[in-house]
Amino acid sequence: MAEELIISSNQNKEQVYLALLPQIKALVTGESNLTANLANISAALKQTFNWWWVGFYWVENNELVLGPFQGPIACTRIKKGKGVCGTSWLNQQSIVVPDVEKFPGHIACSAASKSEIVVPIIKNNVVFGVLDCDSEHINHYDETDLIYLEQLCAIIADLV
Repeated sequence: MAEELIISSNQNKEQVYLALLPQIKALVTGESNLTANLANISAALKQTFNWWWVGFYWVENNELVLGPFQGPIACTRIKKGKGVCGTSWLNQQSIVVPDVEKFPGHIACSAASKSEIVVPIIKNNVVFGVLDCDSEHINHYDETDLIYLEQLCAIIADLV
């Protein structure tokens, strides 16, 4: 696949995801380097949705360690059970946070982040990492994002 996304500007969010996911799958098919794939996936999400921050944290030595991302600098390491990412990892569940100020123990890598969605990347009941998306708007993420980002993380799990 050419390194170009084709997304129509007159589509609703679900239609955008339906157009984007097959393109991401094609982009990573045949590429064995996980870092390259995660970098392109974070770039595709940032380019398509213009979120404040989008990227990955990968499990390493019982911590989440910053991986490929798009956006301002971020926290480098997150302990299991800490913040939204660490909680998603601990519980092996996606988390949608409408207002990060109301999430107990939220880790503020950036004061500009107002809402967040974190989806774990799970294979054989093991969390390998998380996809973390932040918005500068309150209540930005919804059920549509949850459904399709979980599908995306299933694609990523197949790469592990």
